[in-house]
Amino acid sequence: PDIVCATQRRPLGGSGTLAGGGLDATDQPGGPRLMVKHQRALAFDYGTRQIGVAVGQTLTGSAEPLINLRARDGIPDWDHIGKLIKEWKPDILIVGLPLNMDGSESEMSTRASKFARRLEGRFNLPAQCVDERLSTFEAKQQLRDQQRTPGSYRENPVDSLAAALLLETWLASQPKEMS
Repeated sequence: PDIVCATQRRPLGGSGTLAGGGLDATDQPGGPRLMVKHQRALAFDYGTRQIGVAVGQTLTGSAEPLINLRARDGIPDWDHIGKLIKEWKPDILIVGLPLNMDGSESEMSTRASKFARRLEGRFNLPAQCVDERLSTFEAKQQLRDQQRTPGSYRENPVDSLAAALLLETWLASQPKEMS
């Protein structure tokens, strides 16, 4: 199920299109064919001390960790985020929403939603929240499988890997081109 985030205010446009891109049905030989606009996305694993960033695209469905940004009480270096957006030119911004295990909102999910709204307002790009329950846990598990110890998370945080995992979740939910 889609996670509701305050930034998801973009209505569906006419003829099955999503505002700002998305699906476009066109006639092709042999009948209608679903065409999908490929998108590049930047994902953020929001935290009060660090924010992990990853990049991915719908064409390949893959994501890769980029960087861990420092934050002060959840406030990032907006200029640094602006440089990343300028460099990677995403079509959409994805923010992990750390819901409680029962699906209810937490203090951190409220802060992550606010961060998503600020991203959208500052950079004039659509922002979408994605359920990120267990993404940091999964990232740490992957690193344990690679023989990393919990002590090394301080020197080399897992946030950008968690951002890549939540971005892969979002990418997997996106429509694929059908023939």
